[in-house]
Amino acid sequence: MLVLIADDEPDMIKILKAYFEKEGFQVVTAQDGEEALERFYSNPIDLAVLDWMMPKVSGIEACKEMKEQGTAKVLLLTAKSEHEDEYMALQAGADEYIRKPFDTRILMLRVKKLLQMDNKLVAHDLVVDLDGQKIHKNGQDLHATQKEFQLLRQLITNKGQILSRKILLDRVWGFDYYGDERTVDTHIRRLREKVGEHIIKTHRGMGYSLVDGHE
Repeated sequence: MLVLIADDEPDMIKILKAYFEKEGFQVVTAQDGEEALERFYSNPIDLAVLDWMMPKVSGIEACKEMKEQGTAKVLLLTAKSEHEDEYMALQAGADEYIRKPFDTRILMLRVKKLLQMDNKLVAHDLVVDLDGQKIHKNGQDLHATQKEFQLLRQLITNKGQILSRKILLDRVWGFDYYGDERTVDTHIRRLREKVGEHIIKTHRGMGYSLVDGHE
């Protein structure tokens, strides 16, 4: 899922970008409302996180245009605390409104609720639905097998770690499975064909890992 973060404070952009990428989201950024709208029109944005007070075009103006022209969710950030301001934000079409300063953990929980991702994992352009046990790529069901689903789930939940074939066999096939470890290679190959060759990295003689969004 692709998130647009727009704020005229570089430090705020840096912090938010790090948190969103840690959760598996892809991120594009903007430092004013005009640039935010340019990003919106040139990218398939799922969520826009907009600061209210931005130069050129305010966050609330950008929000209104985005809601009129697309289907992206919009979350407004503001240092304003008046109830009238919250009313204006909602009138402009904002789906969520959070006052600064805020706890980033709470922000991420609200984002996931807003995107109906309470029980989903994200990585690159993939969404792993833990309840439905499905993998979606750009909104399309990949019709993954149960083993493919479980393999990707393991790789995403252990992001940054190399999982050996033995570990994947134990966690996906079960400790009582006595087949050849090469069955992991076969299923990884089929999974790659569905999710994209660049998503899963092979570490020779060691195992597999999820490719970080920065690589």
